[in-house]
Amino acid sequence: MLLHSKIIGAGKPLVILHGFLGSGDNWKTLGNKFAEDGFQVHLVDQRNHGKSFHSDDWSYEIMVADLKAYCDHFKLESIDLLGHSMGGKTAMAFAVAFPELLHKLVIADIGPKAYPSHHQDILKALGSLDFNLLKTRGEADTILSAYIKDLGTRQFLLKNLYWEAKGRLGLRINLGVLSEKISEVGKALEQDAVFNGESLFVRGELSGYIELLDEMGIQRQFPKAKIATVKNAGHWLHAENPTEFYDIVINFL
Repeated sequence: MLLHSKIIGAGKPLVILHGFLGSGDNWKTLGNKFAEDGFQVHLVDQRNHGKSFHSDDWSYEIMVADLKAYCDHFKLESIDLLGHSMGGKTAMAFAVAFPELLHKLVIADIGPKAYPSHHQDILKALGSLDFNLLKTRGEADTILSAYIKDLGTRQFLLKNLYWEAKGRLGLRINLGVLSEKISEVGKALEQDAVFNGESLFVRGELSGYIELLDEMGIQRQFPKAKIATVKNAGHWLHAENPTEFYDIVINFL
């Protein structure tokens, strides 16, 4: 099956992969800016996310195969690839598997190392939503607030709600599979995996996802990698400081 995407603009293909529990729509504003600068932007929904298909099979190897099928379908033979968080892990693995398809690689606030699972509270919060009773997004936000105090995080999660029928809300993400296979999200890139193409790793100044000690591991597996920092931004660096994030990425591309 083919991944869902929104394609904006014309020019050199730039494929953007969202993070865990996100969708391509999270990147719409920046996607429009990239399109204005001469890129054909592909805002892709990875499987079990957004408007893409649901499946019991879910791993980085499978998501890499999904992206390869997507590139084959649209005859994309040389792409710039940008991935955030989980999408960054998919992008790294794709670059290693299909370096001939990559022009430049951009990874947003994630490294090739393993990360411990830390989304359990969020998944529990989403699992507490009873769609037989929910009538409004406001009601959903009230329920989520018992688990998640940060308004920005709740607003991000609430983007997954949609009207699946008149008067009935539903979740676009495949919550059951994502909860069952949560350990897949933090898995490390294979130790012997190397991508020798041009790469940029962008971290948030206030995020702990890429620490100073991680730079050696990045350089070992991505020998041509440049590492940049977005000031006054955490893990959602592209949303928290979009101007600086964009300037860093567009200058690299």
